[in-house]
Amino acid sequence: MPSSASLSAPTLLSKCTVFPDQTSTMANLKLSVSDLPMLSCHYIQKGCLFTQPNIPSHTLIPLLKSALSRTLSLFPPLAGRLTTDSNGYVYIACNDAGVDFIHANAAAFRVCDLLSPLDVPECFKEFFTFDRKVSYTGHYSPILAVQVTELADGLFIGCAVNHAVTDGTSFWNFFNTFAHLCRASNKSFRNIPDFSRESALISDAVLRLPEGGPQVTFDSHAPLRERIFSFSREAIQKLKAMTNNRRWPENNGTAVELMRKQSNDQFHHAKESNGKAGTILENWFKVNSNSKPQTVTETVEISSFQSVCALLWRAVTRARKLPASKTTTFRMAVNCRHRIEPKLEPYYFGNAIQSVPTYASAGDVLSRDLRWCAEQLNANVKAHDDAMVRRFIDDWEQKPRCFPLGNPDGASITMGSSPRFPMYDNNFGWGRPLAVRSGRANKFDGKISAFPGRDGTGTVDLEVVLAPETMEALESDPEFTKYATCQL
Repeated sequence: MPSSASLSAPTLLSKCTVFPDQTSTMANLKLSVSDLPMLSCHYIQKGCLFTQPNIPSHTLIPLLKSALSRTLSLFPPLAGRLTTDSNGYVYIACNDAGVDFIHANAAAFRVCDLLSPLDVPECFKEFFTFDRKVSYTGHYSPILAVQVTELADGLFIGCAVNHAVTDGTSFWNFFNTFAHLCRASNKSFRNIPDFSRESALISDAVLRLPEGGPQVTFDSHAPLRERIFSFSREAIQKLKAMTNNRRWPENNGTAVELMRKQSNDQFHHAKESNGKAGTILENWFKVNSNSKPQTVTETVEISSFQSVCALLWRAVTRARKLPASKTTTFRMAVNCRHRIEPKLEPYYFGNAIQSVPTYASAGDVLSRDLRWCAEQLNANVKAHDDAMVRRFIDDWEQKPRCFPLGNPDGASITMGSSPRFPMYDNNFGWGRPLAVRSGRANKFDGKISAFPGRDGTGTVDLEVVLAPETMEALESDPEFTKYATCQL
């Protein structure tokens, strides 16, 4: 198979502006304390790979444009622009300025060329527009762009959207609606976005930005490798059973609960490992001063995803060959919609996420068992309730700032996206996607994105981005490869 570098880049066939099919009456929407930090991030770039539709191009492209136009009427902010008032507050002006629509041809690529290599081919980056575009530029550029790229035997639909306007929940609701209206134009869609701006996320604090806007906080040109690792349903069940100290059923037997190895000393050590000033777990202990520490009689149930994250934390830390005293960080994006009181609507439109860090020394991550690592993650996620969400808000209001993406100390992992997002529900009328891929946006050593598996049985795919030498070590890590397989 020829390398992706040897294949020609997509050829631009057409570019136009698509407008909502109905005039917007929506007032300007103020950016929240979850939106504003994303002004220094790249636009989100996510897309779906499909088999070739049995529709000629001269019919397909107008069909997609029409569906997009109708979708924009349900999501007026996506057709708008950012604007900053005289007081420094940033808004989305729902002014129907429109979005970019690009039609490209990449007939040199076949689906098998894109899915067979171990590393994600670089050519996927060419299937998105707004390459490494910073979200602040939404003041004068479209908030959304859609690129439709025709392959020799397939089709890729890639969306780039301003990260200060949407998070993953909002993005995939838009994408699902777009697909739904293309497939079933006469049927209503139930997941109507909520554009209210009345929660604690809306603040009077002003984010002061440098002239010309902020820049990304990592080297977007650093050498990286990117692979998709899959965890089958059975592998995840085995991993979860081990993490929860249960024996995996053999010969159709039932799982047997094993003796808990967790002790009070381990629990207090976990607290000390995470007990640096300003960490989430320390704050949780302060807020919950009446909470009793875990005892040997308590059994904390570790989730499937937390088990996978703990496995990754250990494997990447081992692959990086860090000193035992080096502090490692595992960041997880947490959805605040159901955590804050009163709760936000499930389809609240905008960013409603907070980044929750868990800290531990490399020595602890590697010398203690998988259960211990998972408990650190579990404790922080469990502690992120309404009080903690508001504590994060208060902290940001004291010092408004953009979110510092990246891995400056070489010991961080940032987990984004979610296996719960309905990525494979995007059926435009010719079947479900073959694969979900992303562009070059917001990628750095240690950036991980979680996707649901295509089969819908509970499998999880991890898009893993690492420094080349770290990826090489991860590929041969026996604990990791016992559960993870390369997606083909």
